[in-house]
Amino acid sequence: MHRIRIIAAAAVAALAIGVAGVGVGTLVQDGDGGSGATTATVTVAASSSNQSAVAAPGALSVADIYERASDGVVEVAVGATTATGGAQAQGSGFVYDDAGHIVTNEHVVEGADTVTIRFPDGSTATGDVVGTDPSTDLGVVKVDVAASRLHALALADSAALRVGDGVVAIGSPFGLEGSATAGIVSALHREITSPNDFTIDDAIQTDAAINHGNSGGPLLDMRGRIVGITSQIRSDSGGNEGVGFAVPSNTVRRIVDELIRDGSVAHAFLGVSLQPEGQARVTEVRPGTAAQDAGVQSGDVIVKIDGVAVATGIDLRGELDRHKPGDSVTIVVRRGDGERTLTVKLGTRPS
Repeated sequence: MHRIRIIAAAAVAALAIGVAGVGVGTLVQDGDGGSGATTATVTVAASSSNQSAVAAPGALSVADIYERASDGVVEVAVGATTATGGAQAQGSGFVYDDAGHIVTNEHVVEGADTVTIRFPDGSTATGDVVGTDPSTDLGVVKVDVAASRLHALALADSAALRVGDGVVAIGSPFGLEGSATAGIVSALHREITSPNDFTIDDAIQTDAAINHGNSGGPLLDMRGRIVGITSQIRSDSGGNEGVGFAVPSNTVRRIVDELIRDGSVAHAFLGVSLQPEGQARVTEVRPGTAAQDAGVQSGDVIVKIDGVAVATGIDLRGELDRHKPGDSVTIVVRRGDGERTLTVKLGTRPS
């Protein structure tokens, strides 16, 4: 059985998180959230046969990328109190701006009582969790340190990536801070499952070696810019099998800016589950949701939202992401031999 694993590492007592066991092909649609992750750590691994990063015109060497970016990559150590006593977890992160915001994965800092940021020079600082978004597995921590200790890393446009482009991952696998691995973009537009069982679209698949503790660290292009945050691997054995996934930088930019501004992210919620692949065919309408109130039925195929054609579930989620809870939208569904136009007042996605 293929298993998706979250890649924070336990330093003392591992705290199980509810994402292991979900196949890459599983599509949990717009509103079909399940039980959320309750802790910060699960041990996993990835990529035993990573290829050398592929050069492109204007590209830097891996050594140059490391020299340019490594000062902005940090180790994130988390302490949490559980029913069975204290526990610690460890992951990675990177400096987002000169104000001291550190970006990592939600599953690294979820449930944290204490957060310690270790910088590349060995110095540490206590961090405060600004906000987290389990639906995209992103979290922001704030440290109060001198600006001279902060080396913010730039985000690239993840939509410009191509399969075969070289990438470099920097992080703290197994607590070995400042470790670099290189590989390629193996695939684009993958769907992975978030800690609260929603779908994260446009994930980047890579064969760069990603291991315990890499969670939250940057995946960099060959110009040293962040294109994603390493978050999960797919593995039969729990060993290095060369299939890792990163949340794309375009998602990171949108969600992190909102977390810094508001401390949380409210996602629009339609309330349907769709078939795993192909057209946006409804397989379930959740009771008490916007979809049910609007008259959406199981078996409907959603073909338009506010006049924009919807061909797949990815299209539908993308259009919903452009809206806020409380927005009224018009959707067109194909039902039997005809089409129906429905007005939906979007709800708020449950956490």
